[in-house]
Amino acid sequence: MRVTLSVARKKKHNKIHKLSKGFWGARSRWYKIAKEAVARAHRYAYISRRLKKRDFRALWIVRINAACRLSGLTYSQFISKMKGKGIELNRKILAELAIKDPSAFNSLVEKVKE
Repeated sequence: MRVTLSVARKKKHNKIHKLSKGFWGARSRWYKIAKEAVARAHRYAYISRRLKKRDFRALWIVRINAACRLSGLTYSQFISKMKGKGIELNRKILAELAIKDPSAFNSLVEKVKE
């Protein structure tokens, strides 16, 4: 008796089509093209999860630098003096302080300047 793969194949195709929903043109309709598009999308998602960490760190540094310059310090001087004083706050927290509580950030800058 001949074995058909119709159920398994349909299930496999449906899985790919569900993942490629919303893709443009044949990338969401044709199995062969959708499979490639989904594989590429997963690859980019994997890479981007790592790039996101870089992007956020760069954003935090830009925000801290802008806030420091208002008080007459550059970012590198500020971080160097913070390490010298033994103040250990990460860049995420410093950026949040600079945006949400500028007075607290300014007092921190003044403490570092001394």
